[in-house]
Amino acid sequence: MSGFQQVIQKMYLAALYCVKKSVHLPHTGSALSCLLSAAFFGALGSSFLYGYNLSVVNAPALYIKAFYNKTWVERYGNPIPAETATMLWSITVSIFAIGGLFGALSVSFIIKVVGRRGTLLLNNIFAVIAALLLSLGEISKSFEMLIIGRIVMGVNSGVALSALPMYLGEISPRHIRGFIGQFNSILICLGVFTGQVLGLPELLGQESRWNFLFSFLAVPAILQLCVLPFLPESPRYLLMEKRDEKAAEKAFQRFLGKKDVSQELEEVHAEARAQDNLHTVSVLQMLRSPAVRWQLITIIVTMACYQLCGLNAIWYYTNGILREAGFAENILPYITLSTGAVETLAAIISGLVIERIGRKPLLIFGFSSMAVFFSLLTVFLYFQNSVAWLPYLSYVCILAVIAAFCSGPGGIPFVLTGELFEQPYRPAAFMIAGTVNWLSNFAVGLLFPFIQVSFLQSFAFLVFVVVCILGSTYLCVVLPETKNKTFMDISLSFARINKMPCPPPGHEIELTLSITPDKNGKTDMCLTIYISQCIQGLYENKFPILF
Repeated sequence: MSGFQQVIQKMYLAALYCVKKSVHLPHTGSALSCLLSAAFFGALGSSFLYGYNLSVVNAPALYIKAFYNKTWVERYGNPIPAETATMLWSITVSIFAIGGLFGALSVSFIIKVVGRRGTLLLNNIFAVIAALLLSLGEISKSFEMLIIGRIVMGVNSGVALSALPMYLGEISPRHIRGFIGQFNSILICLGVFTGQVLGLPELLGQESRWNFLFSFLAVPAILQLCVLPFLPESPRYLLMEKRDEKAAEKAFQRFLGKKDVSQELEEVHAEARAQDNLHTVSVLQMLRSPAVRWQLITIIVTMACYQLCGLNAIWYYTNGILREAGFAENILPYITLSTGAVETLAAIISGLVIERIGRKPLLIFGFSSMAVFFSLLTVFLYFQNSVAWLPYLSYVCILAVIAAFCSGPGGIPFVLTGELFEQPYRPAAFMIAGTVNWLSNFAVGLLFPFIQVSFLQSFAFLVFVVVCILGSTYLCVVLPETKNKTFMDISLSFARINKMPCPPPGHEIELTLSITPDKNGKTDMCLTIYISQCIQGLYENKFPILF
């Protein structure tokens, strides 16, 4: 083994040791490998591609516009009008969000037919088709191929950002559900960073190589197609929707690394019995249901804040902001690269601490911090022409906003969407969350330039300050902590605020025996009360039975 290989091996083992110390992962090597492989490769062909597409169009923008003009001249004999060029470029960038909306609207049907893992695998078809269209558009002298490729890639991302968090939430033990769920956010950030690195002038950010930036889209998709078929489907999906207990048992055994998974099976059975007469709920049924009203409101608010908090404005217009701040043109790609590195690092740290700190504190801290740093950025941008060193503080504020976003708001909304709803509601919940996500994404990209230029100029970011403050206030008041809770426990946390009437007295209480390890690794027997049909007043007087 070479010295370089030894260094890489030691770095990998050190990283794995830090992860196992930070979160209580399965101790069995095969289970750890299975769970982390499902999380990593599931996200690699899904959220990684979404992040990559957020940044990949920035570097070759001038070359793509030149290609549009050259193609127009060859077709019509005249240079492309400025208004038409602007319109074509705007469509190329923004139509990605329209494709994402189509993907989000279709995901509920696809998941019902082929399952969680099957949806991720099927979704790679869109990625490969988009890679071909985007990379061959220049050779074919067709800018229409680039536009169609962007919308197809948007469909891929719309499906991925719903199916992946659902899959990760259902395969994870509840004590590390947040950590595994954060792979979605980490791979988004890594995708953004990869797009920035490959877009450097020294690599693929050149006029003769920009189409290879889009060819790269096929690589993560092919890797996922090679690995994910050998990993299990969601055991909850297999048991509750396919009624295949043997396959669910095998999936639990592989993910958890133990033969006796009766406790996990009984937990899913208890939820299934509670929902025995309830099939998969449609979006319309969900919107009408008072049982999940505040869960739905919470997801809509959180997902809207995820997009409207201003980070997309930072990504779309970072170069312009830095240029206005006084940085030289030739160093802008490298400064932008540092923003991607900070984003990735913050997402990794968030994934390591989420099971210790919890979802709610990280969300509130992230939105509150963003409000503070957006306020400071507004002040620094307003006075930057008066003081020579203020542009550097503007840059620091941009980095701080990105870090604050990735500390919680960047990934936890997707985790929450899977946690706040039980099995029958989950596909419809992700469809609604995805719709809000992509509509908000499109709105920011469309409206922020007009807000900045026509109305508020340096004060444009104050709009995002208001969004962040309102979002953190709502979450502080309404959202319960979901860390280390079962899906039924989380649903019961919303029972009072949803003002659901209790059934009449005399209905049975289901007691399910569970084993919970203490800090020393020993196990204590406790009776955890799963309430599927409660007696009068039980919501107001929930009490544990202790030995």
